[in-house]
Formats: sequence, C-alpha cells, structure tokens
Amino acid sequence: MLKVDLNCDMGESFGLYELGNDEEMMQYITSANIACGFHAGDPHVMRKTVELAKKYEVGIGAHPGFPDLLGFGRRFMTCTPAEVKDYVMYQVGALREFCASAKVNIQHCKPHGALFMKAAEDKALARAILETLHNIDPEMIIFALNQSELFEEAIKMGVPVAKEAYSDREHTESGSIVLTRKGTAITDYEAMAQRVVQMVKEERVITHDGKDAPIKAETICIHGDTPGAPILAKTIVEALKMSGVEIVPIRKII
Repeated sequence: MLKVDLNCDMGESFGLYELGNDEEMMQYITSANIACGFHAGDPHVMRKTVELAKKYEVGIGAHPGFPDLLGFGRRFMTCTPAEVKDYVMYQVGALREFCASAKVNIQHCKPHGALFMKAAEDKALARAILETLHNIDPEMIIFALNQSELFEEAIKMGVPVAKEAYSDREHTESGSIVLTRKGTAITDYEAMAQRVVQMVKEERVITHDGKDAPIKAETICIHGDTPGAPILAKTIVEALKMSGVEIVPIRKII
C-alpha cells in the first residue's frame, strides 16, 4: 500500500495575533512544522502547539526561518552559512526544550519560507542547515523540494530526507514551488485533492504554466493559514483514502 505523510505549518500565532487553524488541522495531518520564534510563534504558542501535537499523536517538526517577524520569514535575507547555522541551532534548540518538557521528540525539520527556498538553490546554505541538524540529531528527517540542493546534499551527507510536494501552491517544472507572500482562497477543493492523489500515485503534477512534470511526494504540505485549509485537509484525506493511500507520519516512511 502506498503511504504518504501530510504536514502543516503551525504555531505561527504571535502575541495577540492569531494565525492558522492549528487544532482543526491537527485532526487531519500526521506531521506538524512548529514555528520557533524567528518568523512567527512565541514561547507560549510553541508550548501550546507541542501539547496539541502530542494530544493528536502528530509528529513534531521544527520550522526555523530567517529572523524576519515583520515579513513572516518570506523575505530573502543575505546571511552567511555560519549565521544560518546559529539561527537554526537557536530555533531547533528552543523547540527541543518544549518537546523535552512534554516528553516528546522532534521527528523532522522543515525550513520556513525564504530560508527554505534559498536553501533549495544555495549549496553552501543547504549544507549549513544539514550540518546543524546532523549535530543536533543524526536521525532527524529534513523535508526538501524535489531536485533541490537541500535534497541532493542531504543524500550525499546521509541525512534522512523526505521529498515534499504542495497541495495549495503551484509547482514549477523543476519540482520547486512558486513562492507567495499570501495564500489565496480555495475555490475547488476536490480538484486540489485529486492533484494530491495524482502526485502521490502517478508521481506527476501539472505545473503553474501547464506542463506535465514528474514529482515525488513522500510528504504533502497543507498550509494552515490558507483560507479554507481545514476543508481542504478533510477533502485530501478522504480522496487519498478512497484511492488506497495510507496516511502516516513521515517517520514510518523514511
């Protein structure tokens, strides 16, 4: 039976600002990427999100980004690999202590936004992230885009890596995605769910410019702050199950 992981970016509220649909989304996903304070999230939100993930038996992942609260981590920053190592270590370390308090472990890491996209193209930056994660925990899984430098370097270094695809973003022919500052409202949940099924079962996707491109999807991202995200998640889960695909945490796939 085919297996796939469903992941969602979570814990992205900050202070008085609430973002996402964390508890609603937890019932549908198998892996949660928890913001660590640099692009979003704060200590209280991190603790609550870890507790939610534990309650719903969802795998916990660190979601480190550039230090860019104002731009939600979606603005590109010029940082050295050494600086990025420290940023990732700081953020994963913070989440790890909340996990230790809740007696759960960090399963994976998925860099956020502009850091994720930059690491997909910059080999030195990719290695900086991977070396940091390997030093923290050699068994920690990294999420990476198809054909990205992050994926290729993870393979070379022996870091466990999962190929990620997206339910609510447009893909490019290379397997990357079209980065956007803001999610758009969903108009056809069933069509998006069937696209996910196609990516998982047929290993192909129709790109943003209408091309039929190969893609491997071991984990599928559903953004919790996309308008209508819980409905999309429910529709995707139903479509995958109807197609004979088992939904499991990434640790059971990699």
